[in-house]
Amino acid sequence: MRILITGATSGIGYQLTREYAKQGDTVIACGRNPQKLEQLTALSSNINTLCFNLTDYQDYPQLDAPIDLLIFNAGNCEYIDDCIDFDAQKFERIIHINLIAIAYGLQNWLKHIKKGGRVVFISSSAALLPLPRAEAYGASKAALSYLSQTLSISLHQHQINTTLIHPGFVDTPLTKRNQFAMPMLMDSQQAAIKIIRGIAKGKSIINFPIVFVCVMKLLRYLPLSIWQKIATRMIKE
Repeated sequence: MRILITGATSGIGYQLTREYAKQGDTVIACGRNPQKLEQLTALSSNINTLCFNLTDYQDYPQLDAPIDLLIFNAGNCEYIDDCIDFDAQKFERIIHINLIAIAYGLQNWLKHIKKGGRVVFISSSAALLPLPRAEAYGASKAALSYLSQTLSISLHQHQINTTLIHPGFVDTPLTKRNQFAMPMLMDSQQAAIKIIRGIAKGKSIINFPIVFVCVMKLLRYLPLSIWQKIATRMIKE
């Protein structure tokens, strides 16, 4: 397969790049750090790179050949710590990288996907439930999940499949910044292997760890008034 992966220089994207290259697939690894991209190419002759910033929307590279798999992995997380003094610029930054950048990726690369190919959206379990301080991150991931599920319908007639991924907490440079407990924290290589196996099976939705995601989904069915009390207690703790 020929695979394009955004956010390939760290975390889940890095592990996906390594695992696919080890399988013999050709990987186009996207990132904005030329040194880290160079380190990737040293790992395998199956890895090619594209160096650009996803928020420079007019600077997206064009592909010179069709691809089988397009994985939107790049993203960021910043928390809204003071909802009264709401930080609109922080909110905008997260929406741009986690959502708007994907729209530009679709605009530039969707037409290069082969029939029978697949688009993969790495969302978050945070999309499943309103969480404290996650007004920006959660909103971007909830919108991304909706986008993926809508495209699964729209792209069906074009013989292009979609996969939506809701990971729980994964040990990455991004989550290392968190100052709170992260239940069922998973290694990024384990997460990448779960994603690769799920894609190979043609799954339209991949949730993991399954127990964690099931708990999130169950909490979603609580009356909002009860969940507000629970979530408010989380903030105080």
